[in-house]
Amino acid sequence: MANSPSDYHRGDMDIHQQAATYQLVMALTKWCSLAVAVGVLFLTLWFCTKTGFLGALATAVVVSVVGGFVLRGRDEGH
Repeated sequence: MANSPSDYHRGDMDIHQQAATYQLVMALTKWCSLAVAVGVLFLTLWFCTKTGFLGALATAVVVSVVGGFVLRGRDEGH
């Protein structure tokens, strides 16, 4: 049984779909992590400091824009 012939041949499979799925999962993880971080920052600044709604919103927008530029810059290289 251990030496039985098989239809599998190492390196012959088309892995484009697996690679595309992996890239999609990594991109979603990256962008969703930024969204969660901005949301936590916004809520923390709004409710736990004297910053208030507008200060928390401004800070969250700045962090999301900077984070978007940083994450988008990495997409171009890969």
